[in-house]
Amino acid sequence: MDRTEPQKPATTADDPSQEPTPDAAPEATEGGIPSPEPVGVSAPDDAGDEAPRRNTAEGGSPPGVPSRAEPTGAPGEASPSGPVGAGDAGSPRESAGGDSAAAPDGRTGTRRRPWVRWVRRTVLAVALLLIVPLLAAETALRVNYMGDPADGTYTRDRDAMWLGHAWVDGRKKDADVTALARRLEDTGIRDLYVHSGPLEHDGTLPKSKYPRARWLIDAVHRELPGVRVQAFLGDVLANGGPDGLHLDRAATRAEVVRSAGQVLDVGYDGVHLDLEPLHSDDRDYLSLLDDLRAVTRARDAQLSVAAHQIDPLPALHSVFGVFTEHPKWWSQEFFGQVARRVDQIAVMTYDTAQPLEGTYGGFVAQQTSLALEVTPPTTHLLIGLPFYHESNFDHWGHAETVAAAVRGARLGLSRTDPDRELFGVAPYIDFAATETNWKEYREGWLRPNAS
Repeated sequence: MDRTEPQKPATTADDPSQEPTPDAAPEATEGGIPSPEPVGVSAPDDAGDEAPRRNTAEGGSPPGVPSRAEPTGAPGEASPSGPVGAGDAGSPRESAGGDSAAAPDGRTGTRRRPWVRWVRRTVLAVALLLIVPLLAAETALRVNYMGDPADGTYTRDRDAMWLGHAWVDGRKKDADVTALARRLEDTGIRDLYVHSGPLEHDGTLPKSKYPRARWLIDAVHRELPGVRVQAFLGDVLANGGPDGLHLDRAATRAEVVRSAGQVLDVGYDGVHLDLEPLHSDDRDYLSLLDDLRAVTRARDAQLSVAAHQIDPLPALHSVFGVFTEHPKWWSQEFFGQVARRVDQIAVMTYDTAQPLEGTYGGFVAQQTSLALEVTPPTTHLLIGLPFYHESNFDHWGHAETVAAAVRGARLGLSRTDPDRELFGVAPYIDFAATETNWKEYREGWLRPNAS
């Protein structure tokens, strides 16, 4: 998830074959008088192939006789009528892989080999199969961004925000907490996910990773009464590889649970888990959440998770699983299974590769609706906002704006469950946020009279 901290682990053209050099054209006799015998005529290899025919009525030579306009000499030499291979009305033309042939009436021409036609038709079919559905999907997203959000679909004062590691490693001071308090004043941000990891690959968490955690918790509680501080923990998953955290190992899961208890002992108000790339339908992950929930409930603490995006088309994660090692999306069913096991679930609705602001906003609206459909009303649903600016294939800065994300979230909320109370947005992340990000958040999401 993190662009800088923690590390995020974070969604192909044929070359044309070279045509053979044309054979040398037959020479004309001196003075332009044609040779009495046909030159350069070959019998057709396949009478069923139709070849282009030369039209003698338009200045071509009689059948079997080279035209005076045709090139003479060896291949590559220039002729008065232009370069070799130029398609004038009186000269046979070579196609890729084609052979010179004579039509039944004696006129010379060319035929195309079957494999050339097959390749071209295949390329066209593949292009249509890829482009047409893509255009249809993008159009649907743009349409999904149309309309006006319902009245009252503004902040419920239940927003959250991801914070970087500098808050617990000693780089931040009291003045920084005071500035943060001023920034968050009159917003709906009530949970701070403070990066306090990452976990080791065996699930353990060295205490040296968060030496100033107790200071931060006390300072936030003093400066921002009612705001909870949660320990943001994560790691790269191995997913069958040699490196990373192995969720399939019971011992590793047990260590993650112990690490959660460890940070709660420090005074954190909850545990926020972000493991990536997490494949849909991972039963080991669900088992881990069950064990973590038992620990957090016993301590009256929050359990929250960062969630992958939901399939924008049914079973899309399965389709992409054929072509890529780590599909980007979760099934809607799996999202619901995760949501029922936690107190808060935040959808990482950024890095979508959407090229336009309208299609990105439509994507967020769709994700909001899909998530609301399967998130129980007792679970707090959050929609991620891109509080950073960069441009690459995964994230186009001109398209993935906070304004589009906020409007998309409001549209999805309006259409699916406008009265949902446990709903909010979650800016990602504090150290990369711009003034424009904050301005669009305030103007689009806070109530109209908010400062």
